[in-house]
Amino acid sequence: MQTSRDRFLDVVRAGAILAVIAQHWVMPVLSYSDGHLTTGNALATPGWWVVTWLSQVMPLVFFAGGAANLISFRRAESPRKWLAARIRRLMVPVLPLMAVWLVIPDFLRGLGVPPQPLQVGSAIAAQLLWFLAVYVLVVLLTPVMVAAHRRWGLKVPLVMGAAGILVDVARFNDFGYIGYANAIFVWVAVHQLGFHYVEGRLGTLTRRAALTLSAAGFGVTALMVAFGPYPASMIGMPGAPVSNMSPPTVLLAFLAVGQIGLLLAFRPQLNALAERPGVGTALGWLGARFMSVYLWHMPALIVVAGVTVYGLGYETPAPGTVFWLVMAPAWFAVCGLVLLGLLRLFAHFETRRDAAVSTARLPQLVVAGLMVSGGLLGLAAHGFAPLSDGIAHGPVPWVVLATAGFLLAGRQLPVTELLGRAVFVSERAALKR
Repeated sequence: MQTSRDRFLDVVRAGAILAVIAQHWVMPVLSYSDGHLTTGNALATPGWWVVTWLSQVMPLVFFAGGAANLISFRRAESPRKWLAARIRRLMVPVLPLMAVWLVIPDFLRGLGVPPQPLQVGSAIAAQLLWFLAVYVLVVLLTPVMVAAHRRWGLKVPLVMGAAGILVDVARFNDFGYIGYANAIFVWVAVHQLGFHYVEGRLGTLTRRAALTLSAAGFGVTALMVAFGPYPASMIGMPGAPVSNMSPPTVLLAFLAVGQIGLLLAFRPQLNALAERPGVGTALGWLGARFMSVYLWHMPALIVVAGVTVYGLGYETPAPGTVFWLVMAPAWFAVCGLVLLGLLRLFAHFETRRDAAVSTARLPQLVVAGLMVSGGLLGLAAHGFAPLSDGIAHGPVPWVVLATAGFLLAGRQLPVTELLGRAVFVSERAALKR
């Protein structure tokens, strides 16, 4: 079992979050006129779907998360303490985001911003919370999946993948809502592959074996696109009848195999990259702010788009044109500067270590995790903008549910109190001797 810090996983996580940012900042095609913000997706350009086979990196995030979760779970004193720490660590960076976006829509509306662009921006800011909602569920399942991994090994992700195929068959035969079950089957299967990287054969593959695995994953993906009901794009496209992401299809599990094999083939080079002067420091900085970067990179885009498109009348160029290629670096640079400013304001919520110990019991933590996941999923589906028909139909109920789950997981005794009790017990024991 792996005990020291794995630089390969650090590179995978950093590369994944940078790919997420790049994809989200390059996608918008925006224009504004007469109170209406028109939105499009640059990756809907004919032929650009191929980019999504590498830029859709959520499979890598779940893979790296599975490896990191197994390593930390093995080191934890108990499943209860591990779950409490994980739930709180995942939820803490979300609290300032929710607080800001409960206020911002009304504030901007008071400044005269029309409802439609407000609705679009508020929806985009909350949309990415789907990942955290699903990831919390995966974390809740981790103790069970670790036990399953110990007993059945590679059979576990294979069975989850088979279940994902059955779900897709039902989904594409007029049972559409059953497709959301793959939010568990697909992502848990990929998460389980992270276990096999830490303790199984994935971590010791030769380059030839890794490239063979990658070719198999991408090959099956291509065959399923060519002969199945799956779209070629690995992200949802405007107006497309089917999305591989919402809900996820089993195609993403095969894509994960292709991507993981490709990265494992170059693992020595990626480890060498992580050892270069400055790169390790950058990886550590980004790793400590992973959730904050993920949560605030879209608000950074909203700020830039709000100032340039809504405020200054800028219209993004047609994707792929010379003007688009010229303007893209400037767009990225401005978004990056805004993101750094937001991180200076809000990243300390994530980087500050919690100096308290939760006393919540395991059933309480499960309920807390379900509440957090449900609240975040509600926000992802409905957005932050309040609706005109009352507070009960806006973001407030979902914020309350997620926050209540966070508080339920955090019934704590401060470390100082625990130390005081330990000293008291030690002194009593010394007197008895």
